[in-house]
Amino acid sequence: MSDKDTKNPFEEIQKQLQEILKSGNSNITVSPYVAPQPTPPPQTPPESGPKENEVLQRIRAFNRKPKEIRDYLDRFVIRQTEAKKVLSVAICDHYNQVRQCIEDPQLAEKEYHKQNILLLGPTGVGKTYLMRNIAKLIGVPFVKADATKFSETGYVGADVEDLVRDLYKLANNNAELAQYGIIYIDEIDKIAGHSNLAGKDVSGRGVQINLLKLMENAEVNLFSPHDMMGQMKAMMEMSRGGKSQKRTLSTKNILFIVSGAFDKLAENVKKRLDRSQIGFSQDRKEEKDSHFLKLTQTRDFIEYGFEPEFIGRLPVRVACEPLSAEDLAEILKNSEGSILDQYRRDFKGYNIGFTITDEAIFEIARLAAKEKTGARGLMTVLEKTFRDFKFELSSTLIHNFEVTTETVEDPNKALADLLMNNQEALNEFLFKRVEEFQRSFRKKHGLEIDFSKEACEKLVAMAVDEDRSTNSLCEQLFKDYEHGLKIVARNSGKTRFLITPEAVENPDAELSKWVVESFKQKTPPTSHA
Repeated sequence: MSDKDTKNPFEEIQKQLQEILKSGNSNITVSPYVAPQPTPPPQTPPESGPKENEVLQRIRAFNRKPKEIRDYLDRFVIRQTEAKKVLSVAICDHYNQVRQCIEDPQLAEKEYHKQNILLLGPTGVGKTYLMRNIAKLIGVPFVKADATKFSETGYVGADVEDLVRDLYKLANNNAELAQYGIIYIDEIDKIAGHSNLAGKDVSGRGVQINLLKLMENAEVNLFSPHDMMGQMKAMMEMSRGGKSQKRTLSTKNILFIVSGAFDKLAENVKKRLDRSQIGFSQDRKEEKDSHFLKLTQTRDFIEYGFEPEFIGRLPVRVACEPLSAEDLAEILKNSEGSILDQYRRDFKGYNIGFTITDEAIFEIARLAAKEKTGARGLMTVLEKTFRDFKFELSSTLIHNFEVTTETVEDPNKALADLLMNNQEALNEFLFKRVEEFQRSFRKKHGLEIDFSKEACEKLVAMAVDEDRSTNSLCEQLFKDYEHGLKIVARNSGKTRFLITPEAVENPDAELSKWVVESFKQKTPPTSHA
């Protein structure tokens, strides 16, 4: 066999694809390898489903008002009044422009500066939550990524375009819908460059330069240059006469939102303001960082390490307010996305409900505020409060309990008191688990075992003392009873057995005694003369 005959056809295709990618010529025809099997019928790109068509229709007929969006956000996000106002106006302006360009294609040819958004503020104040809910309201695909992903893994150049490809996938490979989506990039402050670095700054400025291309009006290849299988599939589709999929997607109508905590930016703004005025204001010293973030100017971002071209692509800027203990309490009580609802669902899975006092809510909020992680601190406190309650109460017949200030301050004591006051319900549950073991044993082995009242009481006492479930305790104590009782059944014909306190105390010794006695009862075979 010659070398020509042994060549892998897929390797040849891959070489041709690489040549195409290098030359940028997408019109070169490649003859794909066809296995010796019937050629499938031509395939076409997935048609828009009812959901995608409905969203596209809403975009084409977009007519929401900024106050409507603000009112919707009020249901989920507490405070951030200015941020909601700014976002609502920017979103309406953007999608009104999209609608007008659809209605009048000539308008799309005119210059339009997108209102990409920069959100500033500490962690946990609702920046991501605001944007998720806006995307949900409009129905457009929404992609979130951390800017640090591109620096830590060396993603530079074309790889930032994966954000657009992810948007395309979320739109069910519907390019028309994907081009109206929202891309949200968090922790953007982490890619601020450093002026003292020579050459290309991979972890900062390089990423900024590649992102700013996307934020304006770029044509992104929907098939990654590194995705050889995707490239091969697309070209094989074309060669078979199928309708080729759209290969690029314009970012002209994709809205970009970036956000970051910008920890040191407020301090820089404060210093700038102090230099511009004679003397030092005591009032200013006591002002919060959020106040200075509101006063940030373009030059502050440039000094922070951002390229002028990059920050220029983010004309809409708004600073979010930090959340106080009162705000966190309001989130727990009135937000539709309250984390308390999640914990109610968790307990409902065990058929348990709880009530919570207003005083307990404020105590949770007060402790969460100390975490200095915004609304995320609520989950930290709630998890500490409820974790042992889930663990213990799920193995009892207690179906309701109350959360008070004392519960939040000392969850372990509150749980111990609850269990002590419901000892009867706890014991009843443990007894029921013994009955479940009996039924399971009968179903698996065809043998009946009954526990005497005294044996049950002993098992329950042992389970409480060892902090174990009675079911697992029974499985350990009586793990060999299947084999021993079957021997007894063969010898004596007995299929029902009573488990006594002695069997609980020393199960192996009791079983051995039963087996020995069964051999004594065994009927000897009849001899024939």
